[in-house]
Amino acid sequence: MKIVVTGFMGSGKTRIARRLAERLNVEFVDLDEHITAYHGRSPAQLIKEDGEAAFRVIESKALLEVLKNKPAGVIALGGGAWIKRRNRNLIDEYNGLSVWLDVPFEICWYRIRASGDERPLARTKRQARALYNRRRSVYQLAKIHVQVPINMEELIGRLVATDYTDLL
Repeated sequence: MKIVVTGFMGSGKTRIARRLAERLNVEFVDLDEHITAYHGRSPAQLIKEDGEAAFRVIESKALLEVLKNKPAGVIALGGGAWIKRRNRNLIDEYNGLSVWLDVPFEICWYRIRASGDERPLARTKRQARALYNRRRSVYQLAKIHVQVPINMEELIGRLVATDYTDLL
């Protein structure tokens, strides 16, 4: 089984997924990093230069490749990957357990601004909030819902201790 961590940008997906993989002693893949390594451009660059629709095609192909060919036990998705039904179906097809990190918008926005990273889909707070609000109903489709903030060690402990068989 692969654990797939989703949530809005700035929710801590990569950090939590990486720690979870360490605790479970399994491989970790950050989908955005995988895309960057393969294409030589970050998701932000791909969106900015080629458009969001073209990036989503790349993202779906990368997700399939990771699910099918990588030994990853924990995968951190990009903030928009879960939004595409095709990606959710792929995750289900490959027995992925989806975990949504539900982080309040203000925390996400603070992290987005503090990171200094270019976010072409969230250039302004207003734009980011509208995107956050649109995506929430789809994030809710994840099998596990974790409200954050929560102590990271407590969160990792809960995820490690959970018996996921009844969720599949």
